[in-house]
Order: sequence, then C-alpha cells, then structure tokens
Amino acid sequence: MIVRPLLARAYWALSRYTVKSEPPAGGSAVLIGAPHTSNWDFVLMLAICWRHGFAPLWLGKHTLFRPPFGAIMRALGGIPVNRSNPGRLVEDVVARMRQGQHFLVVTPEGTRSRGKLWKSGFYRIARDADLPVVLGYVDSVTKTTGLGPAIDLTGDVVADMDRIRAFYADIRGIEAAARTDDQQRAGEA
Repeated sequence: MIVRPLLARAYWALSRYTVKSEPPAGGSAVLIGAPHTSNWDFVLMLAICWRHGFAPLWLGKHTLFRPPFGAIMRALGGIPVNRSNPGRLVEDVVARMRQGQHFLVVTPEGTRSRGKLWKSGFYRIARDADLPVVLGYVDSVTKTTGLGPAIDLTGDVVADMDRIRAFYADIRGIEAAARTDDQQRAGEA
C-alpha cells in the first residue's frame, strides 16, 4: 500500500524525533518496543515500520478493538489480547508468524505503567517460532527512535535478557514514568 510510506514520510518530516535505524534484514521477527511509557509509542512504532517498508502485526488490549475504532485497529495490524484470559495467545501468534513475513510488535511491559518485570510472551513467541528479536526504542533524552539490533535468542533466558537489558539501559521513554527510581526519589525530595 503506497499510502503508508507517504504517511510515514510526512510524519518524520514533522516529528521532533529522528529515526536512527536501517530497515531490518531478513524476513519475519518479533519486534519489541521499550520502554513503553506513552500512547505515542504506538504512533512512533507504526511510523518506523512504515518508513522501513513493512506493516507489522501488533498486540493490543482487547478494549482498543471495540467500536468505533476496532476496524481501524485491525486494519493497522492489531491483534486483540484479553489480558485477564490470554489462553492460547502465544500459540496463536506463533502460528501467524510462521505463515507470514510480518514483524510482530510487542511491548514486553504489557502496559504503559512502570513495572519491574517484563512479560515473557515475546520471548516464548520468538523461541517457538524460531525468530530473532529486534529491539525497537524511543529515547526522549536524545529525541531518537528506531530499530536496534536483531538478537537470536539462545534459550539461556538470563544471558539473553542481560543482552536486551544492556541495550535499553540508557534509553528513556517519552513519559516521566521512564525515569529511574533514583531520579524519581531525587525529584520527590
């Protein structure tokens, strides 16, 4: 569809953020977007993907898919997730990924609220579908965004997560919720 690249080009011409990435090599992958602190993360990730020439699938809470916007969300590649009853989500997503050339965008926090632990679904999907994980980011400090490295997961969860955490260590999301605990304590004093 020619409209998406045109929309992406217009968006990046007006955006305060700069894309600092090249199109990812290869076929399908699981793209994680972190830190997820704002609804603008969604717009930025779509604009990044469309700039790089692919229309991703993405997971979103089921309430986003109610009328009147549900049809639009599905047309943008959305897959509804009922977080209170995820059921066979990982298996269903793995089956979709094995069939297509799409990137799947997942926010590992599962929410915009600051949490200590990421949900493991992205890891399980990538391992089960034998796909790399591409590290997407939005950094409000440098006003940059883009796609970082693609990581082939080894099955050693601790080592793989250490590599992923190292990439995101200095990246701050759009909202103040992405500040470190020390920054938050300093701001409260």
